[in-house]
Amino acid sequence: MTTVDIVAMPVSEKLKLMETLWDSLCQQSGGNVELPSWHGEVLEQRLRRLASGEESVAPWNEAKERIRAQIKSH
Repeated sequence: MTTVDIVAMPVSEKLKLMETLWDSLCQQSGGNVELPSWHGEVLEQRLRRLASGEESVAPWNEAKERIRAQIKSH
């Protein structure tokens, strides 16, 4: 697979490819994937916003449907 092949893929297929790559990385590393420090910072910010009521959450099924609808509209 080349970059040209990836560019030509629909977004839904690109997302599936990313999920497959991530699963593969996790399996190969035994689940010990080293994440960049900024990931932790973003998570801390989001948890603070959630705790303060500034941010809300949705069930995963609703979030997936919202994401799929956004992808279809583009």
